[in-house]
Amino acid sequence: MRASVDDDACRGHGICWTICPSVFTLTDDGYAVASEEEVPSTLEPAVHSAVSSCPEHAITA
Repeated sequence: MRASVDDDACRGHGICWTICPSVFTLTDDGYAVASEEEVPSTLEPAVHSAVSSCPEHAITA
């Protein structure tokens, strides 16, 4: 599985980074970026939590 953040939809709440900092980082402007790497199976539950917690629905996995 891979995670992706829609740059146009992200508003920089940072919830995804708080939930799963191993997959999501924040730019200097505070917007989320997902790792381009395959998400390890051990982190999949955290990524799914980040997807469902994003108030802007900007994350897909």
